[in-house]
Amino acid sequence: MTPSKPLELLAPLSGVLLALDKVPDPVFSSRVIGDGLCIDPTSQTLCAPLAGVISNIQDSGHAVSITDDNGVQVLLHIGLDTVNLAGQGFTRRVQEGQRVEAGQALIEFDADYVALNARSLLTLMLVVSGEPFSVLASGLVASGQPLLQLSPSEAIDVMDEEEGEALFSKPLTLPNANGLHARPAAVFAQAAKGFKASIYLHKQTQSANAKSLVAIMALQTVKGDTLQVSAAGEDAEAAIKALVALLAQGCGEAVATVAEPAATVLSATLLKGVCASPGSAFGQVVQVIEPELAIPEHGTDEATERAALARGLLAATEALRTLQDKACGSAQAEIFRAHQELLEDPTLLEQAHSLLADGKSAAFAWNRATLATAKLFQGSGNALLAERAADLADVGQRVLKLILGIQDSAWDLPERAILIAEQLTPSQTASLDTRKVLGFVTVGGGATSHVAILARALGLPAICGVSADVLGLANGKQVLLDADKGELHLEPNLAEIEHLEAARKQQALRHQRDVAQASLPATTRDGHHVEVTANVASLQEVEHALTLGGEGVGLLRSEFLYLDRHRAPSPEEQAGTYTAIARALGSERNLVVRTLDVGGDKPLAYVPMDAETNPFLGLRGIRLCLERPELLREQFRAILASAGFARLHIMLPMVSLLSELHQARKILEEEALALKLTELPKLGIMIEVPSAALMADVFAPHVDFFSIGTNDLTQYTLAMDRDHPRLASQADSFHPAVLRLIATTVKAAHAHGKWVGVCGALASEALAVPVLIGLGVDELSVSVPLIPTIKATVRELDLADCQIIARQVLGLEEASQVREALRQYHAATVETSPVVEH
Repeated sequence: MTPSKPLELLAPLSGVLLALDKVPDPVFSSRVIGDGLCIDPTSQTLCAPLAGVISNIQDSGHAVSITDDNGVQVLLHIGLDTVNLAGQGFTRRVQEGQRVEAGQALIEFDADYVALNARSLLTLMLVVSGEPFSVLASGLVASGQPLLQLSPSEAIDVMDEEEGEALFSKPLTLPNANGLHARPAAVFAQAAKGFKASIYLHKQTQSANAKSLVAIMALQTVKGDTLQVSAAGEDAEAAIKALVALLAQGCGEAVATVAEPAATVLSATLLKGVCASPGSAFGQVVQVIEPELAIPEHGTDEATERAALARGLLAATEALRTLQDKACGSAQAEIFRAHQELLEDPTLLEQAHSLLADGKSAAFAWNRATLATAKLFQGSGNALLAERAADLADVGQRVLKLILGIQDSAWDLPERAILIAEQLTPSQTASLDTRKVLGFVTVGGGATSHVAILARALGLPAICGVSADVLGLANGKQVLLDADKGELHLEPNLAEIEHLEAARKQQALRHQRDVAQASLPATTRDGHHVEVTANVASLQEVEHALTLGGEGVGLLRSEFLYLDRHRAPSPEEQAGTYTAIARALGSERNLVVRTLDVGGDKPLAYVPMDAETNPFLGLRGIRLCLERPELLREQFRAILASAGFARLHIMLPMVSLLSELHQARKILEEEALALKLTELPKLGIMIEVPSAALMADVFAPHVDFFSIGTNDLTQYTLAMDRDHPRLASQADSFHPAVLRLIATTVKAAHAHGKWVGVCGALASEALAVPVLIGLGVDELSVSVPLIPTIKATVRELDLADCQIIARQVLGLEEASQVREALRQYHAATVETSPVVEH
């Protein structure tokens, strides 16, 4: 790499210039983190000293790192011990991954508050990438004034040569009160540099080069995080031993003594997670780890490397088309279609081509571009983009292997394997040999991830969100996976194994019977009919639902037309899709179309939106559409084009105010009038916000129906993110508080002659059917493959008994008590029904 030109760094704020020797903190004054200067500030806005990308900004807002295009890294640290303020007094003006110009505002801080509550206001500017510099100023400096001039230097390749397979430490719990902020991170990185091995620090699905201060800080660790150290090379074992001890001791900070968790957890007999795919399996542990790839940084010439990248992208596209063709359902095909869209993302390709122009190899350029974008997604704070990060990482590895000429080698798996992994990719999951793999357990991932969807399609039991201690289980260990309960039994007894094996065979026989009888109506033994419809996101799913006995569509997720693309669907495309679905259903079946439910946690690339601190409480659903009424008008026009082909219903998501319903109805009436329609479709709202459930009696006179979205209603009622790895098992829709809101909604609707459906995941759980029927729910809209099961469950119940059990569980205290009561009821009624093999 050619030496860069001299680079001037500007003063990040105004104040009095001090040498690092004067800083009363040995980690800074001894230059462990890096050389630079200190400013005693007189201004309160920290500005960028150079142009580049925000490579890390601490959640607490007290420190930020910038990396320029030549690899120069500068760390800015406001005050001493300011991490203890936990963000108080700091306002971040930029986000990680954002490109900034020299002089741009980065962080604003309350100097009075910081001075009173921290050890010092002294602010550090450190050149952590190590370039030599000369000082251009002294005494009092003004923000934006030239301060340092970095001398040109040859770039040093800091990548370590990996030798042999990487070794991993046992998981350990981080004891530092404020995580690995600048000071302990610097101590850890300095210690890592003392070893020849390639060393990484791992936090769940994230990894950082242990010799890079900025990379460690970018992990945004907090006290209690589970970490692992990996190393590859001649002194790997010694490196792991020393660095694990350093972490346990607090990396130079005083910490409370923390017992080694691995020994205690792995001596336990049960590990808990979240059900990603139901079922059970008894088998042997197989730890799966993808080997790291050797990626050359420098290319031959730009034209050659561009051609190599183009070949890799083309081969990946063809492989993804093959996976789409082999997919066993539209949901699975959509996943790989979305992967194909990522390959065509212009921003991603621009980043890669820019690196090629700088002399990088095709493999290096593509890998750097995908990792940077995936990191942006992971740091966005929203669940959907985090899932997109996993998809991008999957696509990235696919193309990278093709560029490097590495064949995807199938895992050599034993019989009855239960895979254990930090994370599986959609591609890995789709290619699992179900003759050998009985199920899997992952540390990362969520119940709504693409991996979970594929696991359900393959019929593989799976749990996610398990403690990283599971990665320490020995290969070959016999374990029992009970995914329904989100449990991995480490020391199962014979009785448990036999019971679950018998239950699995019984379930298989029941499923055969349910599918054979799918066309029968869902009518209780005492003659009460419940409509069982489908949750769908494509015409193919509608057609599949009808073959499985679906009585209509209770939820058409219209956003499937908008997601994973770079421009909005045309009005003609929308209208054509809705009309095709309506024609497939016919005039005697309901079609309930939910208007666009995006925004907040599901942003659209072509609808500019401000970043939100808490997207789940932000511009979502109807709120976004009323802010951009033309979006709603266009969608209403497209939906109305299908009127007359099916019994059309339109449903508004995330309604919390009556005024939102009135505004939407007015727009709908105007569009219907413009199309000269003589009859309006039925208009209803989703009940997924507690305020709507509590005021259902106020809404009921103004709607034609309610449909309860139990997924969001649960997380808003219990204030628990349903995808949170530690809380997801508690964010349970069986909680009596959620059931009481359902009861309130049904009572208000029926008092005004309106019907109520449930379209959330609760409707797809056979265990919940008795309580929902007992509460008076009229329609259950369920996942397509489960239609036969839910209809069969209804046929085995009595309405009067369901009303009794519903009243009983409303008086319980917790979801676990409700589930247990319903299991006992289930055992006494449904499971006593004879099951015969056809």
